[in-house]
Amino acid sequence: MKLYYHPVSTVSRPILLLAEEAGIAMDLEVVDLFTGAHLKPQFSAINPNRQVPLLDDDGFILSEGSAILKYLADKADVATYPKALQARARVNERMDWFNTGLYRDLGYGVIYPQCLPTYKRPDQRVQAAILAWGREKSRAWLQILDSHLLGKHAYVCGDELTIADYFGACILSLGEVVRLDYSAWPNVERWLGTMSARPSWAKVNESFYAHFVAPFKDVQFEGLR
Repeated sequence: MKLYYHPVSTVSRPILLLAEEAGIAMDLEVVDLFTGAHLKPQFSAINPNRQVPLLDDDGFILSEGSAILKYLADKADVATYPKALQARARVNERMDWFNTGLYRDLGYGVIYPQCLPTYKRPDQRVQAAILAWGREKSRAWLQILDSHLLGKHAYVCGDELTIADYFGACILSLGEVVRLDYSAWPNVERWLGTMSARPSWAKVNESFYAHFVAPFKDVQFEGLR
């Protein structure tokens, strides 16, 4: 199997976490997002979406980080993607929740417009409106995550680690780029602390911290308040 990825990619990192913790062997090929390699004909011929990650399993081509995560978890028969119908449905639900709700508003409404030139609006009024909308929506999602999805549970699907935790934690870790303060949501902070303490976290996220977090350490950003 070959995984086309980039080590700072928000949706590549959960796959690397799973692979590291479950011992899944893959050939890793970096597609350099910083130089625009994903936009070049060589890669777009494989993935017309021109995005990473992309999995090639002996000619079976699969895109979308969430789908790849589930596929690999099934292929490796890991406990973090339970087989019981309702338990699996809960994992799928949480992953969809992160992907279509929180990530959209937190990532694309608050974080990326502040640190990636391709997402920053040239009109300052439009930029301010995008950030204001993203902040409001993100706070609402974080409250749901804190009070209802996590609550007294250790993980987002209950008291057992699942691939939904890999997926969600990597999305929330984006907040470190613009130094978001999650202290208003103590269960979220607790859960992120648990995930970042896992033995695989530092290794998998080394490039993320070095090449996406560190370069912005002296830049002033708007937070969630």
